[in-house]
Amino acid sequence: MKTVERNRYDGKRIFETRTLTFEPYPYDEIEFVIKKIQDNLTPDLLKGRKSLMYPSDVLTNKYYGHCYHSSQALYYLIEYDKLTPMSGEDYRGEKHWWLQDGDKIYDCTSQQYTFVNQSPPYDVGKKTNWYGWKQRPQQISLELVKRVLGSRLKSDSVTVAEVHTIPPIEF
Repeated sequence: MKTVERNRYDGKRIFETRTLTFEPYPYDEIEFVIKKIQDNLTPDLLKGRKSLMYPSDVLTNKYYGHCYHSSQALYYLIEYDKLTPMSGEDYRGEKHWWLQDGDKIYDCTSQQYTFVNQSPPYDVGKKTNWYGWKQRPQQISLELVKRVLGSRLKSDSVTVAEVHTIPPIEF
């Protein structure tokens, strides 16, 4: 079993934790998992995200805008600790994300480039930390993980921390 947690903070205090518990996929099934991720990419995963540089592209290119959460989902779905998050600036000046294991590239959304006769920016890629404080998984990534897992998902729970209040001192 594998557990992925996403904490929410009030300052430095954790006030909520979302926990996914699931049976991860073995590394030798990574291409199968990439296909499952691709099959589960839908426009609703892009709602609420920061604005895309080319929003009209989502109307014609199924993979545009999905590279970050697809890569992060793949990272968590595979039982393997050698996958490295990578990013590079593409031909339009936009950041693209994928995973690497040594020289082997795993890119769930590379078709967004081949669709327009371009190449992904692997040649300028660098090891890159996940966005966000403490590199926590994004909610969109967790939703994509759930879609891909199906019956492999054992639980999705949210725990809210107890708030202890001190009664006021009366004078």
